[in-house]
Amino acid sequence: MLAGHFTTALIVKQKFPKGTLLYFLMISQLQDFLWFIFHYLGLEPTNPSDAFDATLSNMAVDMLYSHDLLSQLFWLAIVFLLGKLLFKNTKIGLVSMALVSIQFVLDFFSGHMHHIFGADTMEAGLGLYASNPYLAILIEALFSFGAMWYFFREEAKKGIIRTTKNRIAIISVFAYGIIFMLLIATKSFRELFGIPEFDLGFNTNMPTLIFTYGAMLYCLNYFVPKFTLDKKK
Repeated sequence: MLAGHFTTALIVKQKFPKGTLLYFLMISQLQDFLWFIFHYLGLEPTNPSDAFDATLSNMAVDMLYSHDLLSQLFWLAIVFLLGKLLFKNTKIGLVSMALVSIQFVLDFFSGHMHHIFGADTMEAGLGLYASNPYLAILIEALFSFGAMWYFFREEAKKGIIRTTKNRIAIISVFAYGIIFMLLIATKSFRELFGIPEFDLGFNTNMPTLIFTYGAMLYCLNYFVPKFTLDKKK
């Protein structure tokens, strides 16, 4: 799941204002950010290497250290300490653990296949990206829509006012994530647009993913805090 994880951060920030939005956004995608790091360390190499060849269904990676179940126990302890120390608040530490746990649960239904610890151990997930990517995207779209509806409803109850442009900007970030996945669900950009084989150094898969995550992170951190309060409430 891509866009759906970010929606959990918005809701958590709403419930726990002592934490910062940027922190919650990053924690909501912690496992994927770790995946990027471990890819470049050679611990979780991701194929295909060319972004123009990649699809949800053909992407192959053993996320041993970033996503597997036993690894999560270590990351849960780390984020608890991180949240508690950064904000001097035990609740922020606990909610950080919840965000990491929620990512694993959401990926179980809409994401790559994970394991207990290693490809030879018991599988932990439906693996819909490989077996039925369009169903995986539908699950993510429904979850994202429901989470955003709840987020905006709770804001209205608290007297938070947003302009129409601001709401559209926020929703567009999530729409972009869904559309991006739809485009590469089963057909690569090379197949869709007849792109010839070439290597200019910037068409590798991982930098493209990092740019996508980074753009969504930046836009949400920029647009979400832009609101006014209804003084009558």
